[in-house]
Amino acid sequence: MITRKWVAAGACGLLATLAVGLFPANAVAGEPVAKESPKVELVLDVSGSMRATDIDGKSRMVAAKQAFNEVLDATPDEVQLGIRTLGATYPGEDRQLGCKDTKQLYPVGKLDRTEAKAAVATLAPTGWTPIGPALLGAAEDLKGGDATRRIVLITDGEDTCAPLDPCEVARDIAAKGIHLVIDTLGLVPDAKTRNQLICIAEATGGTYTSVQHTAELSGRVKQLVDRAATPVVTPVATEGAKQCAGAPQLGAGLYTDRETFGEHRWYRVDVKPGQELRASVSIAADRAVNNDYGVVLRATTVHGREIVRGSEAGDGRTDVISTGLRYPKAELGDADTDGDGKPVAETVCLQVSSSFSAPASVKTDPGLPVELTIDLVDGPDDASDVAAFGLGRGWWLLGVLVLAGLVAGLLWGWISRWRISVWRTN
Repeated sequence: MITRKWVAAGACGLLATLAVGLFPANAVAGEPVAKESPKVELVLDVSGSMRATDIDGKSRMVAAKQAFNEVLDATPDEVQLGIRTLGATYPGEDRQLGCKDTKQLYPVGKLDRTEAKAAVATLAPTGWTPIGPALLGAAEDLKGGDATRRIVLITDGEDTCAPLDPCEVARDIAAKGIHLVIDTLGLVPDAKTRNQLICIAEATGGTYTSVQHTAELSGRVKQLVDRAATPVVTPVATEGAKQCAGAPQLGAGLYTDRETFGEHRWYRVDVKPGQELRASVSIAADRAVNNDYGVVLRATTVHGREIVRGSEAGDGRTDVISTGLRYPKAELGDADTDGDGKPVAETVCLQVSSSFSAPASVKTDPGLPVELTIDLVDGPDDASDVAAFGLGRGWWLLGVLVLAGLVAGLLWGWISRWRISVWRTN
């Protein structure tokens, strides 16, 4: 019975840890703000394969044009929207020229629907599929300012301009910390196209959608444009240190970093008496990784004593692996004040570690995307709270459980002997 209660308490504690860590209240860094109008660039594949007539009996190009017209009509006024094409102008066989065939059809800015529709109407399926160069061009089109930025890539085939791998391009964009999200839509995709588009989207925290019908295309693009117009929590880029002594000082908020395979990253958080630290970390497997991996989040003192930890392991293909922890700092005591009686915060060192590995053919640079959530709230008043009852409070709970088990064992033994003696007597 005691074992069952302990397992149940541990499970509840882990669920509570992850829930509160992933959804912080009172965040300071990375709060939802709307400083500038959001920027979106639609990147459309106009290569020769878009002539195929397999979407509702129409060609892929006709379906894309129809969807674009509907999206342009529904675009919110506050969105700065642009359009870029790939494979729209060069019909020849010269690979070098074909892989440069990307241009901005309509500049990112306040939308003139009539002008944008007229530009789209002139498009005809033509050339190659230089997805990598198109993504680089779109990132350049969207640069500058603090606005939300989103690229929506619509294509029916994989890139034909390797070795400029579009997946590597997306990772490089993500590594710059400019918070540019790439969403991908595959028109009647085959397996290779699907895998490439998934890789591009995952590298920047975007989404992938397979499209078989015109209504699906227009509906999904509308949804993504609307999402860009909705203020979201913008993570703050940071860089963890190799040890706690030189780690960045973080407050409550959402942070992003990059961690190489098998690396330890350190961060520092000040926790005042009566506060509870709630932290969670997520690491995205944005490329092919070997089976059996894990992530550990440790909270320690500046002297290296572990306070509490959270860990999670995985086996197989998982997009994101997450874990979290909670540490309630006790109410004000004599040791928590300075000479003037003012409360002194405790510096807690957070260590993020992972055990990912990858096949030799997979690049490990840049490192895997890390998202760290930190929240500082009022500590629990009720001692029955799971965090107050044991997480991060040393070994006393284990001692209480051992003592309780000993007492229960002795009591059960005494009752058993008494029952046997009564049975023999009667």
